[in-house]
Amino acid sequence: MSFNFYPGARAAVLSGLFLATTIASQAHEFKAGDIEIDHPWSRATPEGARVAAGYMVLKNNGTEPDRLVSITGEIGSRAELHEMTVNEQGVMTMRPLADGLEIPAGGEVALEPGSYHIMFLDLESGLKEGETFTGTLTFETAGEVEIEYHIDAMGGGSAHDDHGSHGDHGSHGG
Repeated sequence: MSFNFYPGARAAVLSGLFLATTIASQAHEFKAGDIEIDHPWSRATPEGARVAAGYMVLKNNGTEPDRLVSITGEIGSRAELHEMTVNEQGVMTMRPLADGLEIPAGGEVALEPGSYHIMFLDLESGLKEGETFTGTLTFETAGEVEIEYHIDAMGGGSAHDDHGSHGDHGSHGG
């Protein structure tokens, strides 16, 4: 069986396939039970950095809250869930969330610069733009899921985020 294309049709078909593949590769999502994990990402780090941060959106499609209780990442010896806040005097503080992070039923929580985020500590090597790394999230109810983080440009926001720049992440180097 053969197909005859009108002039330019082959290019149009190939362009459409390329676009579909590009969109699919940028919108990477993962699922654990009722929890959707949307676009895990990190930033490239400067040479010698010992920490990096991880970001994503956690959406709970269930009727009961769930809790992110532990994190691992292949890039460092340990990972911690942190919250960053700025008080009325403009002083920024960061603290680990020892009890995890609740994702409300029917709601979502954004892990983003200047807010909740994952800290990867004791990095084995620097993170380079365009590469990926894996990690595991463990939820109280939904269980464990392996995810892949995309590494975006140093100092910028996620290239895959509709909101543009995420802003600066302070002194974390991530």
